[in-house]
Amino acid sequence: MILFALRCSADHRFEAWFRNGAAYDEQAAAHQIACPICGDTVVGKAPMAPRIAKGVARAADRAREQAEAASADAPAPAGPAAAPSAVPATLPVPIPAPIPLPSAADMVAALPPSLNDAQREAVAEVMRQLTEVRRSVEKNCDYVGDRFAEEARRIHYGETDPRGIYGEASDEDVAELHEEGVTFHRIPWIPRSDS
Repeated sequence: MILFALRCSADHRFEAWFRNGAAYDEQAAAHQIACPICGDTVVGKAPMAPRIAKGVARAADRAREQAEAASADAPAPAGPAAAPSAVPATLPVPIPAPIPLPSAADMVAALPPSLNDAQREAVAEVMRQLTEVRRSVEKNCDYVGDRFAEEARRIHYGETDPRGIYGEASDEDVAELHEEGVTFHRIPWIPRSDS
């Protein structure tokens, strides 16, 4: 399986998995790949940055550097009887703010006029289902925010009880989690509507 970054003629960007490069070429030529935002079937490969996996070693190096920096900044103990301080938790890694998506209603309204009613209804149904996925995740899982990668690792390595979590992760964190074999899924996050 191979993951390609794609974009449609309206410059909407999305990802899709294919069995191999030939399968992508065949489906793209037959216009069988549709943009999940507008339904456009004129899609091509978008530029992709190579993902060089650094894995566990990089995460361990980063945690060690942070711990050493924190201990160097800490004041010296008051005397020989002072207890050693605990190693601080890893410092938060800045996560870029997610790109806000338009509401489901706005997405459906922005569909090209060339789509027929059945295609518009199909897009509306996908948006409804993605909204339901969001509700289910929020109801049944713990929100961990930008600590997602850290919590996913703790669950994977048995350091905490398994549970459903959701949150944000940088592309670098996602690549490292894949390298480590941590199981997780990216979900298209449809914004809440005001209705």
